[in-house]
Amino acid sequence: MKLALGTVQFGLPYGVSNHSGQTPLLEAARIVDLARSSGISLLDTAMAYGDSEARLGKIGVDSFKVVTKLPPLPENCSEPKKWAEEQVESSLQKLGQARLYGLLLHNPAQLLSPSGQLLFKTLQGFKARGLVEKIGISIYSPSELDELFPLFPFDIVQSPFNPVDRGLISSGWMQKLHAEGIEIHIRSVFLQGLLLMPEDQIPARFSRWAALWNMWHDWLSANGISPQAACLAFAKSVPEIDQILVGVETRHQLEELLSAFDSPTPDSFPSIESTDPDLINPSQWSKL
Repeated sequence: MKLALGTVQFGLPYGVSNHSGQTPLLEAARIVDLARSSGISLLDTAMAYGDSEARLGKIGVDSFKVVTKLPPLPENCSEPKKWAEEQVESSLQKLGQARLYGLLLHNPAQLLSPSGQLLFKTLQGFKARGLVEKIGISIYSPSELDELFPLFPFDIVQSPFNPVDRGLISSGWMQKLHAEGIEIHIRSVFLQGLLLMPEDQIPARFSRWAALWNMWHDWLSANGISPQAACLAFAKSVPEIDQILVGVETRHQLEELLSAFDSPTPDSFPSIESTDPDLINPSQWSKL
């Protein structure tokens, strides 16, 4: 199954549409149990996701491929190799795992810093020692690949992708990565929940894109499809994508997404794509 479970909500209250806060441990265990029984094989977490890794370790994740992410290298870090080794060792202990399926950099731009080459060699060393199967990067924009891709051989690239943010396709990087055999993991398939909200509940700071929301909701209504099913169908319609990451706060939400994932795929989708960084990059939302 291409559907994968993101676990940021297990460690932090996350997402513009999140009203229930951090997922309780018992509920997280119920979510993971449903994911396992439904054929989901990959869990995505990060060292910066609060206590997500520790909670996953308590729940038990032996049957899953686990991908985690290194936080940004601290400023003035004199021993990047030692720092990375300590981070990975801590992560494996928390997760209760002997090895990771994937290790990604949360801030890949640091590969272009003076410590970048050493940091990447350290990641390659984790692979050589069998601690990590695949290494890669988590990006916010495909433009980050323009400088990085020629210099570093990645195994995985994780990127935002949804009906509004189609940069991976329009930039040509979707096809390039696939042609090179690089796994493509997409996140933010619901634009952090904005695409799931009833139109009258979208926060006022997003009102300048009112025409886009109108088009989206008119299309959903005309096609009789839920926003969850529409966003997942959009991702499913792109064969180059290997993993579609979704995050949930409750087991019931995952049940709904699993049902939506199995819905028929529409023949076409509305033209609501945007290149406005204020909209497609959630790190800009606090400035709106």
